Amino acid sequence: MTDLPGPTPQESDPNARWKFIRDVAVFEAKLSLNNFHNFFQIPLTFAVAVFDLVVRGRTEGSRFYKLVEIGRTIDDSIDIYSVIEHRERSLNQDFTVDAVVKRLESVIVHEYEKGGTAASVKQAVDKAIDGMQSSTSEHASKAADAIKAAVDRLADKLKGEAGEKP
Repeated sequence: MTDLPGPTPQESDPNARWKFIRDVAVFEAKLSLNNFHNFFQIPLTFAVAVFDLVVRGRTEGSRFYKLVEIGRTIDDSIDIYSVIEHRERSLNQDFTVDAVVKRLESVIVHEYEKGGTAASVKQAVDKAIDGMQSSTSEHASKAADAIKAAVDRLADKLKGEAGEKP
């Protein structure tokens, strides 16, 4: 009646369900803790950055960077995604927030160095964003196809089960 892949219930780990429940509970607790941390870190880092701009320290932004280091230590201690550390990471390093910011920043700097106007900088940034979007369109269509296939299979399964009932 089911076409789901994987081991039969007799072959699987008898504690798998409880491990899963524990993982969900720990993950949700870590998300909550991290959100609490971010709730305070966002305004605090902004305030410290403004303070660093107004009050000169030993180096530019020294208090801000120290606070960011403390924030990273807290994030590392929370370790939100440890529940899946045994899995291979699939992150495409070209599309992290830092990679996108770096790419856009380099376009702006390049246009500025050429003596470009605000309009030419805007046009160059638009071209860079269009390039990033076009390089992801193939993956987006594959994801959309996979979602459509899953929905179709689920609909077929639900129709089949509805037909079996008296």
